[in-house]
Order: sequence, then structure tokens, then C-alpha cells
Amino acid sequence: MVQKIIDIVGISDDSFAKAAQNAVDVASKSVRGMKWARVGEMECKIEGSRVIEYRTLMRIYFEVER
Repeated sequence: MVQKIIDIVGISDDSFAKAAQNAVDVASKSVRGMKWARVGEMECKIEGSRVIEYRTLMRIYFEVER
């Protein structure tokens, strides 16, 4: 088996977990054979004293089709 890796950023107004799920949901529309994902970084957008947006940088691993 050979795998390829892409980096993608997921964004959510609610949580890091939802940001990660959003990244996987969108990637699954154009990438087949996804097997693993790794969260590399997490960031928050802040407005005043509130977190208003969550971002996760994900590395998604998928099989290369032969």
C-alpha cells in the first residue's frame, strides 16, 4: 500500500472537534480512501475576550489508487 498526505484546515464556530470533522467532511467529497488524520495545530480567533472561531490544521492520509 502507498499513501499520500494532504494538509487541510477545518473551521468551526463551536469547537476544535467540529472543525476537525468539517475538514474530513469536505475532504471526503473529493478524496477517496481516507484512512487516518492527524491534527497538527489548533488555533482560535478571538474577538474581545471571546473565542469566536476554532481552526484545526489536519494532515489527512489516503491510499494512492493504482
